[in-house]
Amino acid sequence: MSQNSVDKPWFLYIIKCANGHLYTGITTDIDRRFSEHQSSGPKAAKFLKGKGPLELVYQEIHPCRSSASKREIAVKKLSRAQKLLLTKGKQVYVV
Repeated sequence: MSQNSVDKPWFLYIIKCANGHLYTGITTDIDRRFSEHQSSGPKAAKFLKGKGPLELVYQEIHPCRSSASKREIAVKKLSRAQKLLLTKGKQVYVV
């Protein structure tokens, strides 16, 4: 594993679909990943295909994949109302 991949931060993000559904994911490059989702190409999440326009409504930064994955699991367990409250704060947390 190269030094760059160790130092690269990970991001948790929440996307809101046109129909109001929320999608939570993780990535090392939010701009690239959001573009993939918007294009509905082969790398887009199946959940998001055909549900655009999409809006990136929340993101937070994590030092490694492990902490981003753990946070993703925790956020996915939240109720819709709790996720909406989280997105309203628009804060980026550093863990």
